[in-house]
Amino acid sequence: MPDETRKAKTALAKKKLKPKPVAFRRRRLANNQPTVNPADPETIPKFIDPLPIPPVAKPVFHDSYYEIEMREARHQFHSYFPLTTVWGYDGMVPGPTFDVAKDQLVKVKWINNLPLKHFLPVDHTLHGAIDSPEVRTVVHLHGANVDWESDGHPEAWFTKDYARTGAFFRRMVYEYTNHQQGTTLWYHDHAIGLTRLNVYAGLAGFYLIRDSLERRLKLPSGDYEIPLMIQDKSFKEDGSLFYPDQPPFPVSVNPSVVPGFLGNTIVVNGKVWPHLRVEPRKYRFRIVNASNRRGYTLSLSNQEAFTQIGTDGGLMASPVQLNSIRLEPAERADLIIDFSTMQGQTITLQNDDPSPHLSVVLQFRVDLPLRGEDRSQIPAQLYPAMELHEHTAHTVRDLTLSATTDEFGRPMLLLGERMWHDPATEKPAYDSVEIWNLVNLTGGPHPIHVHLVQFRILERRPFNIERFQKKGIIEYTGPAQPPKDYERGWKDTVRAEAGMVTKIIMHFKEHTGNYVWHCHFLEHEDHDMMRPLRVITDTHPVQDKHATHT
Repeated sequence: MPDETRKAKTALAKKKLKPKPVAFRRRRLANNQPTVNPADPETIPKFIDPLPIPPVAKPVFHDSYYEIEMREARHQFHSYFPLTTVWGYDGMVPGPTFDVAKDQLVKVKWINNLPLKHFLPVDHTLHGAIDSPEVRTVVHLHGANVDWESDGHPEAWFTKDYARTGAFFRRMVYEYTNHQQGTTLWYHDHAIGLTRLNVYAGLAGFYLIRDSLERRLKLPSGDYEIPLMIQDKSFKEDGSLFYPDQPPFPVSVNPSVVPGFLGNTIVVNGKVWPHLRVEPRKYRFRIVNASNRRGYTLSLSNQEAFTQIGTDGGLMASPVQLNSIRLEPAERADLIIDFSTMQGQTITLQNDDPSPHLSVVLQFRVDLPLRGEDRSQIPAQLYPAMELHEHTAHTVRDLTLSATTDEFGRPMLLLGERMWHDPATEKPAYDSVEIWNLVNLTGGPHPIHVHLVQFRILERRPFNIERFQKKGIIEYTGPAQPPKDYERGWKDTVRAEAGMVTKIIMHFKEHTGNYVWHCHFLEHEDHDMMRPLRVITDTHPVQDKHATHT
């Protein structure tokens, strides 16, 4: 470039105006609407943006090999917001949706191209964050039946260009065999000590497995099958993501983990309070609660019922009619809403919350013309019932959920009275059936997720907490409660109620190796409510039936 041209461009750049203040940009984006402050949900108009549908992931080189890049990007959560810095798979929030067939071998290279410094507050006192790089990632395909080296172990993390890796890192390319029933899975970050921040930053996406039975059932499909990823977030005035760096009580650590994060807006598929235009016909919604801490009790504002056809692990034996459904973080629901009698209506997907902002999730507008006859069906029978029976269990474990404080005086939740670094105590044998009694001694519920398996919920039952704490004896104080109607299917995450023993049964098969189980409140998971789970090769006779391990 000639010198005179370079000088002219430099002079022109110096004459450019400085960026206008953030508040002015908000008003300009609002286009004559009242000032929108992203930090104040009172000012944010609802149901402005159409619901985005995440694009389907595209393989590279051949049909079953994918490369997905984790990178920083700018995302617009609302039409009246400035662009927000996020971390996304392929730079998207949510990431691209995998749509694969049962038993199809899929290989994915997860590529970390994130910055070397986190844009959210990192607590360096937590396991994995004390003496490791500030930005680390590893991907967990939640609910997958997969070899442990591709499971996304929290200590299998890696940095940009694989310059540093965790102790359990084994492979750059993950292999997903998809040897399981067709279902709605989701993938998300699982790096030890950073999961709450990386998922909140945007690292989450759908993974759908389809099988031949599902195709024969004639369920709503194509444009009439909608994934819904529900999260809660808070924003600063400039539109950037807000995440607290201190709990609501004084601590000597800064930044510090918090007991739990609850946002003040609801985001669906990356948009704050979006809307969806629908035809007067049946739609299938695959819903995942991808929030850090918030649970949702979902219903329709017109009090109409909807039909549940699936849980975490796939289709239920038969459909269930519901007026509401509760989803804790990581739980999924496969629902069908029939809009055929609602033409011209505007309906809100509601959440049971006293806040006027947190009580609404998504708006349905039944204002599209019907494009041809609705030939989809809701069969009376969906999937053959294949139960696990208690008498087949070789081991019964009593596993506690308890509360304590850490060295900085912060509340810390534990599983089995042990921290993450303590030796593995849950070591089921290959091809064995186990019953776990989740004994909740804390003051609130916890969504407990077990890697590798899909399990059945057998019951919940109140017990004498004081006697258990003194003598370690479970004394039941009331009758057993069966699982909720919406839990009567295969599950990988269960709400363990306070003051209850939640009993689940599972079959450890097909894989051995290093897995984990943990609370899926992400702040709890990062702060030691996670334990190793080691499935061992059975080199001796399987344990006697009903042997108890605590």
